[in-house]
Parts: sequence; structure tokens; C-alpha cells
Amino acid sequence: MQTVSSWKSFGGTLSVHEHDSAVCGCPMQFAVFTPPQAANGPVPVVWYLSGLTCNWSNVMEKSGLQRVAARLGLMIIAPDTSPRGDDVPNDDAYDLGQGAGFYLSATQAPWAKHFQMDKYITEELNALVLSEFPADASKQGITGHSMGGHGALTLHLKHPDTYKTISAFSPIGAPSQVPWGQKAFAAYIGDDTTDWAQYDATELVAKHASGATMLIDTGDADPFLEEQLKPELFINACEAAGQSLNYRIQPGYDHSYWFIASLIEDHLEHHAQGLS
Repeated sequence: MQTVSSWKSFGGTLSVHEHDSAVCGCPMQFAVFTPPQAANGPVPVVWYLSGLTCNWSNVMEKSGLQRVAARLGLMIIAPDTSPRGDDVPNDDAYDLGQGAGFYLSATQAPWAKHFQMDKYITEELNALVLSEFPADASKQGITGHSMGGHGALTLHLKHPDTYKTISAFSPIGAPSQVPWGQKAFAAYIGDDTTDWAQYDATELVAKHASGATMLIDTGDADPFLEEQLKPELFINACEAAGQSLNYRIQPGYDHSYWFIASLIEDHLEHHAQGLS
């Protein structure tokens, strides 16, 4: 692992790192905000998964999370959204290929060699972070935005003992039933829709609700609300499964980082309380 950049911030440190990923078969970058409390020992960790076209920089530069994380004593990890590089397959569209990994393990050519984002985050990067940073392995939560909200929900539901707290901003909660998810799943996993359920939060929660309370915010002015997000599908599945859910539709907010910056404090406080 190499440190690419590092800055002092609110008494803590924001740093960017690169390492050679055996899982993704290419160099990968991620960012870490280490709060000042880490000087005294391991601190709780919140993983932030970004959305389509993003990388580590979007949340670290636009959300203002450092001030809140420093106050709460939370370490924030921001992975990239996909493998990258000249040898990594790509697509001209913004919602497939580099920047659009969808936090799954691809099985179809040409994606399968590199696009193994769920294994990368839950296995390889998790182990790297716990070995190199003062992170408390027993106190981890996960959140994310849009495609990253989909990733946060599915990784929590599949690994509730690892990611004990969960929140999301404008998640793609039922990807098998919306164009973004259908396009990505067909390309990465294949046309057999029965294989898609393992990466669909609406399908996963119906089979095994988690013991955590989910906090989710979506803006009612989000341009993707009706076609891509369809929050009612996930809400109905949670109600049927008995999943504890606080799903808030926020008046006037859209899909942007202005929305995330407005509510990041609520979400980090939700994680801090659950991990305390």
C-alpha cells in the first residue's frame, strides 16, 4: 500500500491510498478519514460506497463529513466504485464499466476478470484497512448513495455480523426491477434473472431481515425517483419481512451531493449510536 495524498482535517487526517488488488487484478485507490480519537486506540468504522461515475473523492470533497466524523470519532472508508485502468474493460455509457461496478461479482466476459467489487470490499480491502489503520473490527457500519446505496444495503444484508449499522441515500433498492440494475445485471451476471436476486436488496430482505434499523433518505425532487429508485418496492418488502426501517422522503431534495451534505450528519450520528 502506498499513500498518494494526505491532509490534516478537523484534527484528524484525510488520506488517499493505492494498492495492487489481487481480487480486481489492478491497482485500486481508496480514501480514509481518520478521526483524532484514533490516536488513543481503534475507533468505529463507517464504509461509504459512492454511486455511478464517482470515486473516493466525491464524498470526501463534497459532503463535509470530516467535521462530523471528527466530532463523533468515526473512521470513514471510501472505496472506488470499480476497477480502473487501460487493461480493464469499459463501456461508453456512464452506467456500465469503469465507475459502475455495482458492488457485485461479475461472471460474464469481459467483466469477470476484474469486476469483483463485493469480494474486494468485504474481503480484501476490509482486511487491508484493519491491518493498516486503527479501526475496530467489531464496530463497522456501511452507507452509500444511489448505486452505492444499493451496495450498502446488499452488503449489510449479506454480512450483518460485519456491517452492524446501515444507512443509505437514494438507494437503488430493487435493481432487478429498474433499468439501471437490469442493464448492469444482464451485462455482469447474465440473462438468468434468478441469479440477480443475490444482489437485490428487495429480494434479500424478503429472505432474511437484519436486526439493525435501516435509515434511508430519498428526496422527492430526485429526477430518478420514479424510474430508477422506486422506494415503495423496498419499503413494502421490509414491511412484509419485519425489517426495522426508517425511510424518509425529504421534500425538495434531489439526487445531488447538496442533498447528501444536508443529511450526512444524521447518518453518521445514526452509525455512531449503533456502534457505541
